[in-house]
Amino acid sequence: MSAATSGAQTTPASPGPKTPPAPSGAQFRIALGDQRATITEVGANLREYAVGDRDVITSFGEHELAPASNGGVLIPWPNRLADGQYAFDGVEYQLPITEPDRATALHGLGSWERWTVVAHDAASVALELALVPVPGYPFAVRVRVTYTLSQSGLHIRVAATNEGAQAAPYGVGFHPWLSPGGAALDECTLRLDATSRVTTDARLLPTGTEPAAGGFDFRAPQSLRGIALDDAYVDVIRDGDGLSWLLLAAPDGRTAAVWMDATMDTWQVCTGDALSNVAVRRTGLAAEPMSCIADAFRTGDRLIRLEPGASHEVTWGIALL
Repeated sequence: MSAATSGAQTTPASPGPKTPPAPSGAQFRIALGDQRATITEVGANLREYAVGDRDVITSFGEHELAPASNGGVLIPWPNRLADGQYAFDGVEYQLPITEPDRATALHGLGSWERWTVVAHDAASVALELALVPVPGYPFAVRVRVTYTLSQSGLHIRVAATNEGAQAAPYGVGFHPWLSPGGAALDECTLRLDATSRVTTDARLLPTGTEPAAGGFDFRAPQSLRGIALDDAYVDVIRDGDGLSWLLLAAPDGRTAAVWMDATMDTWQVCTGDALSNVAVRRTGLAAEPMSCIADAFRTGDRLIRLEPGASHEVTWGIALL
């Protein structure tokens, strides 16, 4: 007698173990010629960018968390905010402390959110995030980041729009770590187009500016041997095309380069000597174009006031020279 006629029940076969989802979410790959890049759903991070067999940035694995804000889009503020506290239009706000050792709110609100892809073709991808108003940042800002490969490298554009009924404080920055091409950072040289360095206190919060001099002056290429940096630079220098550059030249004869146009005027550069993850210390150089320095929500220095319905755009890029 068959199971069907006897009334016996059958058990469906097990589908087997599921592959765990990547912490960085879906992976969006773009390519042009020998260039290739991967952008992640979580954080809209630039996870990989390479030209041929040469990494331009230090990448991280699909199933890893970004170890040091690698490739991050830092909105609605870059860098750190003292005590997570600020006042805007006469109202006091408190944000969560995300850097406990220094008691600061670090690198904004978008790094661990799932962004939505709104366009994707062979050489370009665009993702959007609508920031949900929260008690510490009760502003409705929508941000779109677009990554596009061209013959001159990878171009990144970010547009933020205030969809709320009140003005919003806003800043933006980015966190690529340039690759030394398999060499030690001590074997590389740095050129940075800026004439002033931001001085800081023990919490890396700004106290003023001073002329970039000695071991902090990189207007001409200087060796990074023995130099530890986690510094912001202003009073940038621009070339004939209006671009300011940060260049990491490696012993293999190639240079990983970041540029920003006139929409941004601040650099942050970091060798990673003090990173909590010992394994990634001095494995790359953070080359961060920003619209403002740290603590801008408190000081107002270079802070963008985004009025209702207004938009703000910035453009920068990465290339292997």
